[in-house]
Parts: sequence; structure tokens; C-alpha cells
Amino acid sequence: MADDPVPELGNQTPLQTAPTPAMDRMAARGLVGSVVNCPPPLPAGSETAILSIFGCDPRRYFTGRSPMEAAAAGIAMRPGDAAFRCNLVSFEDGDLPMEEKRILSHSAGSIDGASALETMDALLGEPRFARALAEARMEIHRFPAFRQIAVQHESDITGIRFTPPHDHLGERIGPCFPVGNDRAEVFAGLMRLAHEILDHHPATEARRAAGKLSANGIWFWAEGTAAALPSFREQYGMDGAVVSAVPLCHGIGVLRGLEMVEVEGATGELDTNFSGKLEAVWEKLKQYDFVCLHLEAPDECTHNGDLPGKLQAIEWLDSRLVGPLAERLEQAGQDYRVLLLSDHKTLTATRGHGADPVPFLIYDSRKDTGSGGVYDEPAGERGPFIENGSALLDMLFAE
Repeated sequence: MADDPVPELGNQTPLQTAPTPAMDRMAARGLVGSVVNCPPPLPAGSETAILSIFGCDPRRYFTGRSPMEAAAAGIAMRPGDAAFRCNLVSFEDGDLPMEEKRILSHSAGSIDGASALETMDALLGEPRFARALAEARMEIHRFPAFRQIAVQHESDITGIRFTPPHDHLGERIGPCFPVGNDRAEVFAGLMRLAHEILDHHPATEARRAAGKLSANGIWFWAEGTAAALPSFREQYGMDGAVVSAVPLCHGIGVLRGLEMVEVEGATGELDTNFSGKLEAVWEKLKQYDFVCLHLEAPDECTHNGDLPGKLQAIEWLDSRLVGPLAERLEQAGQDYRVLLLSDHKTLTATRGHGADPVPFLIYDSRKDTGSGGVYDEPAGERGPFIENGSALLDMLFAE
């Protein structure tokens, strides 16, 4: 949800603009600063940022995004395997060569689960694609979302450069293909073949007829080899749970030994089940000392170019999650601490990610710092600067 100033908002950020009284009440009594969760030269994205937030320095533990998502999905990776995110995407319509078309959406227009499965079934059931996939020693594990996971056996991804599609929206496809060596052409060839098969498939044409963005391509990125993370209990002396709609968050939690909590109707979009996530957190706080609650909607709204949606997502984070949770804890007479932050910036100006520091808030119900501040980017810049985000949990758990 962190961002740079937006001209349409009077050069304020969405966090400065959206009403967030619950977060601001905590900020007024707590500690607000800024933190680097995506240390260079690692990518500016959740794959590095959430590792930092979960107490693992990504410069030591990052091996790629997809292996962590595979862990959440229960996909076992063998030595020599590599995993990849395989997004369903929307490419520009028309008769242009594929390389000349633009990437319109990294999520096929936030495709719904049933349509995603229908599209993947059409692709994986096509004999030419099935044969090409087998020749590449690859499997694609299908999921009811735009996020699919591919695994290549006996893989060597050394020297191949993959490009995150959400960082190149509106740009030509050709310069964003996997490149680097001859092995990269295997992935580019599968992407070309998938577009050829899907572009005029009945399922794709039905989406166009309904006024939706077509799911007429796939995109390989987020490559990585099998990951291993240290035990959360051994590091911090407690167990916990992760409530999220995003496989990456669950995967990091699973690899840390935390419980993965899935909520019915949690989509990772603005229509997510806010009340269900609130209830899940409340129940898990009865069981554990630590619960991580993750909300993806501000990020996805920004990628989709939906500024009103981003403002709404931030407002609902405050009014439907942060405020009600704090009220329940206080009514129960419980002392508690909160670490609240954005994992990375997602920029309205580019619809892509940014690696600059983000604001964090640590609140302890037993203390009043008297800072009187609010929670937003300028407030973070005025507070303490944390160079390594993996130190945040040590601060949260400090006596």
C-alpha cells in the first residue's frame, strides 16, 4: 500500500489520503519509522520483502519466489528441480506478431477461479502443448487463480533472465521474453505456443464477448530452486499462524514452521472476505502468541491501475481489520503488540513495484510514546530508519 506522491491526490500518497483512524490512533501512541525490506540487488517484490518481515535476511535465504509458493501448495521439489510462477496474462488483441503486442494485465484481468481452471484445462489438454511441456521436462500445477506454478525437472536456470510481468504493463512483449542463453528459448517457445492456442480458444472468446480482458497467454517468472528456512520457534521461542490469500505468504510461513490458514472467499483482491479473515485471526490469537495477517488488495489494485480501489482497500484495512481487531483485544482486556507495514511500494505512477523504504508502525497497548503522529510515508521518514527489515520481529518481540 506504500506509494509515492500521486498528482491526482494533490501530490499526496494513498496512505495520506485514505481515512485510517485506527492506524493513526496506534501511530499516535506507538513508534513510526521506515524500513528497507528489499535490499539491493534483490528484486523489489514480496518474495524478498516478506522474507525480511518474517525475520529472514533475503540476502542469505532468497532462492526464488516460486519454491516458496510451491511449499504452500504441497508441491514437493526434488534435487535438481526449479519452480516458476506461470501467470495467466492478457496480451493485446489484434494481428500483430506476438513480440509486438503489449502486456495488458499480469493477472488476465483478475481472472476468477472457474475461468482460470477452464483456461488451464484448455491449454494443458491441447496435444501440442502437452507434448512441448513433456519435452521441456516440465509440469504445470493448475490453481483457481491467475497464479499457476510450473516445475522443471533436471533444470539449469543459470544465466536465464526472467521478467516479472507486473513491472512491464503496457510494454511490448518481445523485450520482456526470457533471455540469456539457449535454455531460455524453451520458456519463450512455450509462451508463444500458449498464446497461439489460447488467443482464439472458445474460452478466450467468451471472455472478450463478456467485455473482460482475455486470458490469452502465460508468463514464466519468479524462478528458483528448493528453499529451506530456519525454524520460527527456534529463533523466537513461539509458534504462530499466517492468514493470507497469497501462496507466497503461506509458503514462507510453512517453511518457517507456521500454520497456514486459508479463509473461504479470500481472493487477494478488493472483494476478499474481510470478515472471514478477521475471524480467522481472532481464533488463531486464542491459540498462538503470533499471527500474521496479510492483505493483498492494495497491491493488486495498483497493478490494475485502480486508484479508487487502492484507496478503498486501505480504508477497509483500517475499518474492517485493524480497528475491529484492536477493539476486540481491548474489550478482552488483553495486552498486545502490533507490527503494521507495507512490504514494498507499489507505484501508482508505473503500476509496478518500488524498492524504496516503506513506513512501519510498532504499537504496544501498554505504552504511550507520546509521538502524536500518524501512519504514512512522510511520518516514516521522520522516524527511525531500519536498514534491514529482518530486524523488525526482534523489535516487535523485544522485552
